[in-house]
Amino acid sequence: MEGSFAARLRNREPLVGVWSIIDNPTVAEHLAHADADFVVLDGEHSENTIEDIGVGIRAIEAADAGTVPVVRVSENNGAEIRRLLDLDPRGIVVPQIESLAEAEAAVDATQYPPEGVRGVAGCRASEYGQCLGEYLDTANESIATILQIETEGALEDVEEIAAIDGLDGLFIGPADLSARLGVFGEFESEEFLAAIERTVAAAAEHDVAVGTLATGLDSVERRQEWGVDFMAAGTDIGYLRESADQYLDRYHDSRE
Repeated sequence: MEGSFAARLRNREPLVGVWSIIDNPTVAEHLAHADADFVVLDGEHSENTIEDIGVGIRAIEAADAGTVPVVRVSENNGAEIRRLLDLDPRGIVVPQIESLAEAEAAVDATQYPPEGVRGVAGCRASEYGQCLGEYLDTANESIATILQIETEGALEDVEEIAAIDGLDGLFIGPADLSARLGVFGEFESEEFLAAIERTVAAAAEHDVAVGTLATGLDSVERRQEWGVDFMAAGTDIGYLRESADQYLDRYHDSRE
């Protein structure tokens, strides 16, 4: 497993990725050619179906650029986690964790027995059953499990969540966390920064990686100042919007 995404995450290496919302394999493949360690295919806030995500994973792998596919599931649901893991992403992100019990259930769903309760079947991840035994022997270690900290319940239990066996990373969701705290978008507020500090400290105490998302160029450095280990630096839809604005502004400026 040395050098894998999961191993690098566990070593708390500084990793950078991009977030993909657009349900198109060309976009996923193009993002894989960027200078990034991972691409997150979003199954929560997007039009992506499980089929779209499967095609996106294949597109990222086809780029053969050293960038790995990571998937965010739509919810903390064992059946969905199982189906998406069978597509062979290198990491899984579970949103909307509300408590320690929910966090433990999510981690259990990503692990084969005896560590967890993930169901066994021949699937893409095991070359459709051709190397099922080998895959079962390595899957628990080779796939990174990341839980989002974006609710008051998760924040209240964050120290215990960070200590869960089989957990590889915490991911701060700035928009949801600030909304749950009643300070939506106020990323410099006392309440929000205290939550960030508590989450980062809990991760450090248990030697677990902590990451977040930057949705604009102006937020990349500030999010880095939170003390995170890994970051999704922007979204595909954000790149498209910002680039279009820049080109159109340049056009209008040239006519003045």
